[in-house]
Amino acid sequence: MSDYLPSYVQGEWWTPASPASVTEVRDASTGEVITRVSTEGLDLAGALEYARTTGQSSLAALTFHQRAVLLKQFALALTERKDELYVLSARTGATKTDSWVDIDGGIGVLFSYSGKGRRELPNSTVLVDGAVEPLSKDGSFLGRHIYTTLPGVAVQINAFNFPVWGSLEKLAPAFLAGMPTVVKPATPTGYLTEAMVRILVESGLLPAGSLQLISGSVPDLFDDLRLGDVVGFTGSASTAESLKAHPAVQTGGVRFTSETDSINASVLGTDALEGTPEFDAYVRQLVTEMTTKAGQKCTAIRRAIVPATSADAVIAAVQARVAEKTVLGDPRAEGVTMGPLASTAQRDEVLRRVRELQDAGGEIVVGSTDAPEVRLADGSTGPAAEGAFVAPLLLRFDEPQTDAVHTVEAFGPVSSLLTYGSIAEAAALVARGGGSLVTSIATHDPAQAVELATRIAPFNGRMLLLDRDDARSSTGHGSPLPNLVHGGPGRAGGGEELGGIRAVHHHMQRTAVQGSPEMLTALTGVWHSGAAAHSGGRHPFRKSLAELRIGDQIASASREVTLDDIETFANFTGDTFYAHMDEEAAAANPFFPGRVAHGYLLVSWAAGLFVDPEPGPVLANYGLENLRFLTPVSPGDEIRVELTAKQITPRETDDYGEVRWDAVIRNQKGETVATYDVLTLVSKS
Repeated sequence: MSDYLPSYVQGEWWTPASPASVTEVRDASTGEVITRVSTEGLDLAGALEYARTTGQSSLAALTFHQRAVLLKQFALALTERKDELYVLSARTGATKTDSWVDIDGGIGVLFSYSGKGRRELPNSTVLVDGAVEPLSKDGSFLGRHIYTTLPGVAVQINAFNFPVWGSLEKLAPAFLAGMPTVVKPATPTGYLTEAMVRILVESGLLPAGSLQLISGSVPDLFDDLRLGDVVGFTGSASTAESLKAHPAVQTGGVRFTSETDSINASVLGTDALEGTPEFDAYVRQLVTEMTTKAGQKCTAIRRAIVPATSADAVIAAVQARVAEKTVLGDPRAEGVTMGPLASTAQRDEVLRRVRELQDAGGEIVVGSTDAPEVRLADGSTGPAAEGAFVAPLLLRFDEPQTDAVHTVEAFGPVSSLLTYGSIAEAAALVARGGGSLVTSIATHDPAQAVELATRIAPFNGRMLLLDRDDARSSTGHGSPLPNLVHGGPGRAGGGEELGGIRAVHHHMQRTAVQGSPEMLTALTGVWHSGAAAHSGGRHPFRKSLAELRIGDQIASASREVTLDDIETFANFTGDTFYAHMDEEAAAANPFFPGRVAHGYLLVSWAAGLFVDPEPGPVLANYGLENLRFLTPVSPGDEIRVELTAKQITPRETDDYGEVRWDAVIRNQKGETVATYDVLTLVSKS
């Protein structure tokens, strides 16, 4: 590693010449200097403008699907070289398990968003949102919402605890939305982020300007931001508040989302007595959250809320499990299960916070604040004066209403135990945290789970219901997932990250558009009823994906529905519902004039009316969506169908794509009988 940790800006690696102000970054276990960090002389304004111009242009040339394919390629490139990242990760204090959560977890986010992008987004650059809103009686004036990419740069300010995952979980949705990213990692572990970015740069996969890295502080960053830019911040609540107060955010239109420190809770149900699977799962999870990443997780359990009658049993069980499962030391030593904090400064801050909790009445019942004996890299055991080690600590508060336990966070292997007497009291204690990222509930009693969950949901971004049925399969209290929201109200920052495609929307502008069917079709790439349709000539099913066009249509001949048809279908399928078989009962139903045809009979016949049976470009029908039956069909009525190519989605990595067809069944009076979308897979050639 070079003397100075490089930044990657404007398509080049950059290091300071002879900076006057330098920060040394040290190995968390040994105190050895790893690198030095400075941004003196870095052209920050130029980097941001490079993203807004070159980066925006590069990404705008790609569709959602093309970006999604690149995300998968990024993931594969990182997977091939992740051993390099593991070696560096150990220097941050991370064990192999910790590194797996950070490195493989981050790679997993790329894979997840790649799959979601190809499954849930169109192969285009404009995203429609919600249903069409008719704005005129004759259908000539419509409204709907669309998402388009913001024109700026996504600046991502990350915390020290997850230098890989923290960067990639922000990069993936921004990249998929078409927004270039500038990553600003925390200095103590930024060298691991730099190594990850270097792998991506060396892969040659990055579109120009789509990803830049700033290694070091950028105090004037917000002065160079403007409307169209987005800031995603992870860190302390106090820092988030100061950044949020900047004029660029307050009046300049810069979007600011934050995920901040959180006094998360875990509640043990009154039914989860010692010896039950729920009690055991609760203790396992609590110790895991105290020791994974040395407790340096924004989602870690800070408050263990347990029935008063179970407090002693929980303390004894935690003590036993910590003694059995925790080996504190240098992550490079064999058998170590918990490493140091990220830096000695962080160690000192955690111990200071523990003293605050003690001064407020907290009694340490597991562990000690004394300098621990640790396993060193050579396998020996002894003190590590230069290392940032803190043993797992559990404090007990006899007075659960103590303010400090609900407001002071020791961001390390520290939790506090509180007791409650009723479910209402437990819920009130959870709420005292002022807004959390996550709360877990260990109970096998559905009534308790429902009461607690409904009371505490407004104060949490996520809840985990833990019991014997999911204890083994659960991903755990402290594990944000790409497809679920990561964030929380109040103290937790009030923002949202991840949550599947929701996070992509954060980097786009939702706009209401009003216009004619023709204009909305042109803008969205989705055919709207009333826009031009093209019938005649070759059947649309005879056209490959390369030949098919939005609006290609077949209007079928009519077919009469007889009473014999209805009875045959009923007897053949077993669907002898009275509306199809009993004239008197059907006539008494307010929805039917008498016996009527089965809706599924009509859909089946519609397929027979529009299908072209010969082998050809249409490979398969794989579903119907949005099916609605609007007008009943009586014996003697006739039906016909119009099928129109509504949306065409080529698949980037396959020789076929998806075609969504607008299907409308009408009767002899022109009334709409049914509407639905038909989904087919069609060959590209």
